[in-house]
Amino acid sequence: MKNFTHYLGLLAKLLVFLLVLGFALKNSQSVVFYSYLGYVWQAPLIIMLGLAFFLGALTGVLALLPTLFRLRREAARKPHPTELDTITQATDMPVV
Repeated sequence: MKNFTHYLGLLAKLLVFLLVLGFALKNSQSVVFYSYLGYVWQAPLIIMLGLAFFLGALTGVLALLPTLFRLRREAARKPHPTELDTITQATDMPVV
């Protein structure tokens, strides 16, 4: 069963790759990006869309960094359970 899910995951990745490749081939016309200070950049549409996606993902990750560092600091302050805390005692009580 594990091999089946592995191959199913590979098939899904291949399908996504083929869909993105087809999208890129269909949208290969050039577009012009006008920026501030008179900068103009001309590139294929798929490059512009990929750049916009990458910049959006980067902005999201940078927005999460303060929270990530705060949670790591809080986790580092918590005392770790020692081996004595995890030892269980045998009892006569039935497990329900």
